[in-house]
Amino acid sequence: MARAEPAGLSPLREPDALYQINRKDQSAMRTFAHVGLPTDDKQPGEVYVEATKVWVTDPDDHPYKVEFLRYEPDSPACEELKTLPHLAFETDDLQAEIAGEDVILGPFEALPGLTVVFIYKDGAVFEFMAWEAGKKPFAQTKE
Repeated sequence: MARAEPAGLSPLREPDALYQINRKDQSAMRTFAHVGLPTDDKQPGEVYVEATKVWVTDPDDHPYKVEFLRYEPDSPACEELKTLPHLAFETDDLQAEIAGEDVILGPFEALPGLTVVFIYKDGAVFEFMAWEAGKKPFAQTKE
């Protein structure tokens, strides 16, 4: 079935434009990265993150940008991280993103060249990610 555009709306934007979000104060640019879902089930292609004792999947391997997270029993992550889904954004300024926020984990190096931090806001968990120049993404960790 062909998809029709609703009357009065422009055609779909380019994918990159769909995912870019400016902070209200314009201090940083965010790009949607993924949705994180905690699980107890082993997933294909998991990568171990030593800093938080969690197994994660590459959201770029999922058609809806889902990252599955399987925490070890002795993970230092708080209950909110272990039980709630999270929204993740890549950013060009981690400090601007977390200023005045309730940081629940991090910042820490999740993968070589990737610094992440998690905040809890409005009953939800958000992750902010910053890649070093030239380091991106999971593909570098896969063999």
